[in-house]
Amino acid sequence: MPRVIRALLADDEPIVRVGVNAILGSDEGIEVVAEAADGAQAVEQARRVRPDVALLDVRMPGLDGLAAASEIRRIVPETAVIILTTFGESSYIQRALTGGASGFLLKTSGPRELISAVRAVAGGAAYLSPWVAKYVISQMPNDRISRAARARERVARLTGRERDVLGLLGQGLSNAEIAARLHLVEGTVKGYVSTILQRLNVENRVQAAILAYEAGLVER
Repeated sequence: MPRVIRALLADDEPIVRVGVNAILGSDEGIEVVAEAADGAQAVEQARRVRPDVALLDVRMPGLDGLAAASEIRRIVPETAVIILTTFGESSYIQRALTGGASGFLLKTSGPRELISAVRAVAGGAAYLSPWVAKYVISQMPNDRISRAARARERVARLTGRERDVLGLLGQGLSNAEIAARLHLVEGTVKGYVSTILQRLNVENRVQAAILAYEAGLVER
């Protein structure tokens, strides 16, 4: 029987927690094991229940979602973090990139996308809501042509197979999904990903995914 993904949900609005909880609860493979109304509670709950995935609102009383994400990643590194954001909070996305978040999702996303995001990050993938990925790239310095050229130059260091893996990583696929798509063993894909991060000099899968977008490996 497949392992159930254990999720922590943190949002200061009860109605949002109820809605997200209901969506995740509709998937038999996901269970919300803890909830929190602010960032400090989220950190404490993460420490206590050690969930597979933590979904954090950006704006919460006291410790905000971005600070909570960094703290959770520090004390429970095995927990993947998804940042829940709105259009009005989009300026926080860049800051979250360095906080160890594996996913960025709009609160207006549909149920299917929410479930896909949780499954993706639980499987070791990065998940960027399409709008979020476009926003991140659009807010980078205005030398977009030169940035794209530099991204292509960096990606050119990779082998053909590594570029294939990077492109699928940029689409939000997990190691298992990449392995199935490329007819590889999952452990082999994990090795490819580690090599890709090292060769591209990026810290995590989210940054690699953005680079894949910039280099044109993923359709925008």
